[in-house]
Amino acid sequence: MKILWVINIPLPEASLLLNEKPSPFGGWLINTSRFLTEQVGLELNIAFPKENINTIVELNGEKIKYFAFPKIKSNEIHSLNTMTNLKSILDEVGPDLVHIFGTEFEHTLTMINECNKKGTKFVLSIQGLVSVIAKHYMANLPMNIQKRYTFRDFIQQDNLIQQQKKFAKRGLAEVQAIEKAKHIIGRTTWDQACISQINPEAYYHFCNETLREEFYKHEWSIETCDRHTIFVSQGSYPIKGLHYILEAMSLLLKKFPDTLLYVAGPNILKSDSIKDMLKRTSYTKYIEELVGKYDLKNNIRFTGPLDEKKMCERYLKSHVFVCPSSIENSPNSLGEAMLLGVPSVASYAGGIPDILNDKEDGLLYQHDAPYMLAHYICELFENEDLALKFSNNARKRAFEIHDRYENTKELIEIYNEIITY
Repeated sequence: MKILWVINIPLPEASLLLNEKPSPFGGWLINTSRFLTEQVGLELNIAFPKENINTIVELNGEKIKYFAFPKIKSNEIHSLNTMTNLKSILDEVGPDLVHIFGTEFEHTLTMINECNKKGTKFVLSIQGLVSVIAKHYMANLPMNIQKRYTFRDFIQQDNLIQQQKKFAKRGLAEVQAIEKAKHIIGRTTWDQACISQINPEAYYHFCNETLREEFYKHEWSIETCDRHTIFVSQGSYPIKGLHYILEAMSLLLKKFPDTLLYVAGPNILKSDSIKDMLKRTSYTKYIEELVGKYDLKNNIRFTGPLDEKKMCERYLKSHVFVCPSSIENSPNSLGEAMLLGVPSVASYAGGIPDILNDKEDGLLYQHDAPYMLAHYICELFENEDLALKFSNNARKRAFEIHDRYENTKELIEIYNEIITY
């Protein structure tokens, strides 16, 4: 069986072959690809877009052959050069099946068009859905914040409303891609509902995801965590809900004044230079205003970029993990927290209820009700038995959902089913 993956970023092995630093993102693909390459009779090739190249770059890994192709812009989806690049990869590999991960970038539609022209079978995996996410993008931000321009926003013509429009524009190509797909892989009620409304004729295959290896190796302990600490995995744009948790923090501090919030990623509030100030987005400025309003400067920490190991360590040190997003499919961050057994509170949004059973594995709350988020975090801070109950239950459930062997078996069965269809 010869499989060609089309993914959005290079895997670490490909980055190293390009003499580049591996990205901390997309790590769940590493484990999935590793398990696939261990299967007898399966050959895996992987193609990915890359900035600043004009032609295809072939790379030979230990077990995988990689193809870096020039990144495709929205106005290049149907260009001759773009189509020629992806057609040449198809010709070179001659795959039995093309597996395209994600619908949110332009190369997805281009590859689908080339597969259809060539008669090559393909399956499309749903990650996020930008056409739907665009509807939730503002996450209850005040209208004056939505319309505001910072210096950076004005120069780049990229304020919050324009960002939302860009999501919606990318969603047009996404919808076309889904409409042209006969086979789609998903994993939640939310993505199945969205897909069935766009393309009711597509055959929907269910398959859970395998997460990063480090998170299967460790277990959270209430004895060794830092009490009254909260961890969130992202906070750079509205749908990730950092503004909601800052409101919750203002309530939490009345009861637990020593509470610390850790946010993974670069310090978006950094102001060491004029350049830092000029790079502020409207959303960043709003976060800064909330930090000032609620006097949170001493209660928030940005971790900087974290690799897999350091990310795992940050989870394990935290008392509670929070996923405050306005919309998600099945966030890997929540899956990782549950694998480790970190007591979790998550918004009842998108596919999250398919992952975490409310009041069994953790707590769910209405995404735009930060007062309920604060209430549930207080419960976990106060009630050690409840935290331990959720920790144990979440680990059991996560190891079922993210079972590496079962998910690999299911994926191969899907491949075989489509190839012989």
